[in-house]
Amino acid sequence: MGDDAAVRYRNTVLVDESGKKHLGDVLLHSDGTWSVSNGDEDVKQDVDGTNRLITRSLQNWHTHLAMQLNARDFSDGFPLHRWLNEAIFPTEAKITPEFVRVGSQAAAAEMIKTGSSFAADMYFYPAVTGKVLEDAGLRGLIGGPVSDAALPSHEDAVSALDELDGLLKNQSPLDKIQYAIATHSVYLCSEDTLRRASELAERRDGRLHIHVSETRKEVAECHEKTGMYPVEYLDSLDFFKPGTVCAHASWVKKNEIRTLAQHGVTAVHCPSSNMKLACGGTLSLPAYNEAGVDVRLGTDGAASSGSGLDMLAEARLAALVQRHDHWDPTLMTAHDAFQMATKGSKDWAVWDIDDIRMRPVGRSNNRHITNLLFNGATCLDLWVDGEAIRYDGTTTTIDERQAWTELDLAVQSYYDGLE
Repeated sequence: MGDDAAVRYRNTVLVDESGKKHLGDVLLHSDGTWSVSNGDEDVKQDVDGTNRLITRSLQNWHTHLAMQLNARDFSDGFPLHRWLNEAIFPTEAKITPEFVRVGSQAAAAEMIKTGSSFAADMYFYPAVTGKVLEDAGLRGLIGGPVSDAALPSHEDAVSALDELDGLLKNQSPLDKIQYAIATHSVYLCSEDTLRRASELAERRDGRLHIHVSETRKEVAECHEKTGMYPVEYLDSLDFFKPGTVCAHASWVKKNEIRTLAQHGVTAVHCPSSNMKLACGGTLSLPAYNEAGVDVRLGTDGAASSGSGLDMLAEARLAALVQRHDHWDPTLMTAHDAFQMATKGSKDWAVWDIDDIRMRPVGRSNNRHITNLLFNGATCLDLWVDGEAIRYDGTTTTIDERQAWTELDLAVQSYYDGLE
């Protein structure tokens, strides 16, 4: 007897959500749960789990997926305001749904290859990205950008909100792809736009996604204009709703952090992006933990982070920068960082232990997560909703070679169009 939709891994290592290690034969059930296997259950697949480590899959809580179109050294050396105004916005003015499809497809392939099953995205033509992730078997919170500038996909913010209204109205809570309202920032959204977005989130029970207090310049300009800091200003507009995603949230005061906690906000730590763009600071985890804010990790876009979508690398950097910034080597251990990177996951990633990077296993055979986070490993299998979207080192839902070929051709086509 048993769940004939389950998969058995024999002689394996499974680390559960609490960080507890389990050795032996296990069943991965189609509903995302797991149990110990007796060895006699009817299963859809029986796998030799020797030299494999099973963990919850990684979650990426702030992305601009189609930015895979931009080379990872794109505009390298620019501060944020120049990076946006001289490199990103002029490039994105010519973005098309086909470019977004190709960029999102490449991003999905990279997510799967590196063990991530979810992305909270913010990019143009959200329905295109949603379809790509759906076809790839991934989960997503796909935010359609809303701002009063730099919107190649819409004439104005009202038009962008109308599109999102339709997407939110037609989705089911059971869909793996959910849509969100991605107001860009306080400096690209008027008070009216921010209020309209928040009202739409209230009406459709949708989530908001916004860049908040990413740089000192943003904070200073907001205070000069409104007399308030960004979180204070957004709160004065009754902007926040439970589950609002605030990316970066670096340059904030403790009273602002308490405000985020009161509203049930999710703050996203994006260390590689903050460091590449030299923002001068990253999210201060001890203050957020003290206030009880839900903190997740995100890579940001490939053009701003320089590190692509590798969440193991992002989690490693998060652990190091928190210790460095707070002069505390005990802060954010490998297990803490990995739990933050996988928090809320319903899916499973299976890693190759037969790798020099995963050795030594330690005196008590207890170094699996530490090795994985600090050294990296190959993702062999990725199970989402009981389906293997990657198995034995091969992605099953996307042809990787086709994805990168289309990416190369799209980039070349874009630059040919500028000549």
